[in-house]
Amino acid sequence: MFDKLFGERPAADPHALPVPRWQRNGMYTLRALGDARVLTLVDAAAAGDWAGVRAALAPFDLGRDDQVLGELADVSGVQDWIGRAVEEDKEHRATALLISGARHIVWGWEARTRARAADVTQEQWRVFHERLQLAEEQLFEAAELRPDWVTPWRRLLTSGRGMSLGPAVNETRLDAALRRAPLDLETHVQWVSQLQPRWGGEPGEALAFARQAFAAAPDGHRLGCVIAMAHIEDWVETGRDNCLMTPEIQDELLEAAERSILHPAYVRRPGWQHDFNMFAMALSLACERIALPLVFRELKGAYTAWPWQYMGQPEKAYARARSNA
Repeated sequence: MFDKLFGERPAADPHALPVPRWQRNGMYTLRALGDARVLTLVDAAAAGDWAGVRAALAPFDLGRDDQVLGELADVSGVQDWIGRAVEEDKEHRATALLISGARHIVWGWEARTRARAADVTQEQWRVFHERLQLAEEQLFEAAELRPDWVTPWRRLLTSGRGMSLGPAVNETRLDAALRRAPLDLETHVQWVSQLQPRWGGEPGEALAFARQAFAAAPDGHRLGCVIAMAHIEDWVETGRDNCLMTPEIQDELLEAAERSILHPAYVRRPGWQHDFNMFAMALSLACERIALPLVFRELKGAYTAWPWQYMGQPEKAYARARSNA
């Protein structure tokens, strides 16, 4: 059955980073989306080499590829030099603004930490909002300079949630993103988070949104991951370890995996392992036994922090799920 789903094995990717020979518990942390070109980009950003960053961006569309943008946003120290690029490189100002805005959101959350809101100090809140405010200004300008880009609007969903700007503002941003890329996975995942009760949504609202979105996607589209993330978010909300262990949820996750990441039409672009990790976590929480072994087989031990970081010991949780599969 699944041989037909997969079809012929994907051709070797000439840009794929080699899998580390030594793996603890048969797993390794994916770096730079598993792509040598992205690694060159990240290394240039870490070195503060703006010319190198621009050159390394040539194969990518940063205005549409949120995963590549995310790799840059996670590079510590980018905020120390990207402002000069914003001011001095008029030709690439929109790109510099986009990178700076995305980085300042991540940097803001670093200041806030993952602590509960009640445990965040006033100083942490001040720095958090200060960095997010700057991010908003820069992302809006990037969006004005490049009205075709979706990534500024997807990042504005994150800052809007962090700044508690309310449903009307965030719905406007969602609409702006979906007009530019109706099937953008990262936008949908952000909105699934926004619809959780902890952010003001109603129980079941996120899953209904995910189902409607994926129903409109063609076979083989990575948007199927939104189903996996909606169930993971439900698991987070309920706080019950066994809440996904029902035949109905197992069947829905199996069907979503078959029609997205396990479908022959699925394209393995840089970072495809992130898609598989989303399903790996959801399927393991549901104790699904058909797709889960196949997902882990395809990953070959590649671990991504998201979404396993929802668990107290994410790497151990991945290793345990992989072993149980």
